[in-house]
Amino acid sequence: MAVQTRVAQTDLKFHAATGVSVAASEASAPDFKLRAERAAATAAAHAAAVDREARFPEEAMAALRAERLLGILVPAHLGGEGATISDVVDVCYMLGRSCGSTAMIYAMHQIMVALLVRHASDTAWHSRLLARLCTEQMLLASSTTDGQGGGDLRTSTAAVEPDGARITVEKSATIMSYGAQADGIVTTARRAPDAPGSDQVLVAFTKKDYFIERRSDWDALGMRGTCSAGFLLKAGGGRDQVLPLPYQTMHARTMMPVAHLMWSAVWAGIAATTVERARLFVRNAARRAGGQLPPGAAHFTRAGGSLGMLRALVAMNLQRFEALSPDAAELEALDFQAALNLLKVNASELAIATVMSALQACGLSGYRNDGDFSVSRHLRDALSSSVMINNDRILTNVASASLLTETPSLLRD
Repeated sequence: MAVQTRVAQTDLKFHAATGVSVAASEASAPDFKLRAERAAATAAAHAAAVDREARFPEEAMAALRAERLLGILVPAHLGGEGATISDVVDVCYMLGRSCGSTAMIYAMHQIMVALLVRHASDTAWHSRLLARLCTEQMLLASSTTDGQGGGDLRTSTAAVEPDGARITVEKSATIMSYGAQADGIVTTARRAPDAPGSDQVLVAFTKKDYFIERRSDWDALGMRGTCSAGFLLKAGGGRDQVLPLPYQTMHARTMMPVAHLMWSAVWAGIAATTVERARLFVRNAARRAGGQLPPGAAHFTRAGGSLGMLRALVAMNLQRFEALSPDAAELEALDFQAALNLLKVNASELAIATVMSALQACGLSGYRNDGDFSVSRHLRDALSSSVMINNDRILTNVASASLLTETPSLLRD
């Protein structure tokens, strides 16, 4: 489709908005963008079928593996390319412009890789896993919800059960995106059977270590290709497969901020595609009307404005995050945690607003499921953003934390 081709070729990098020069970025990783563009083109070619059939984006994942993009975050000495979070955010954005499901799968995989790289790359078992991930281009899934907890990632029902030198974990995972297609799973669990639900650890398992039994299907409004079914997970391995830090620490320093940055980039990519389609629609309509803009032109203006705010929001928070080392105390500060939590809420709302404005700009052509100007799939995918870790849950948690701090004065004393 002509629109898809144009979208793949007109990416604007978040690096440029974070104070890192494009020239410096390309000097450090000269082919990330080209490789991502090729993978994104494959994702775009199959996005409609993936959505229609609610199937895993096999072709796009094969392209990501062929371009060796699954292990770019891993340090060079372990076989990776030492990419930055900014590099991966750029890839998420580019994939989001082509296929929301592919982009979200890639983002969720890279969140798990970031946890391993930032908090366990110096332990023997996990460093071997990272090296193998690069060699084999393994796809990692996450299992962070279980029991009745829903989207509460900071509480686990399942526990690590000691068994001599080994451990076992049995978990009813209410949602495990692409669990059946993954090559490994990183899961939360209580530290021990007698530990409270908030005393959590992360455990990494490879495919030979676990068995999964499907408990529910995935027939959703959008993000249909993520295949986010429910599973019973039964896993076993060595004690050294438990990541060394408490999950509470890793959640604050990496899991939450990286997830919200990468997810927001995916949503921004989805929104960017709809703005481009609205632009082309308005141009075509004006050309046919002898230069007279269609009624929806005002909505195109609004779509472009909200997309700009979304991109600036991601860039600002990305710059703040990457200025800190993985063990910086500021990562756990209340104001930083609030800002990165609110990034998710605000990014999701801006993405939805952008796509809705693009829909209004395109009118019936945008509402249709077919045609070059359809934004139906993009709207359905974008709507997932506000319920993927529900915004109300995040706002309530931020409010609880904010009660502990004084509101700063705008005036100097």
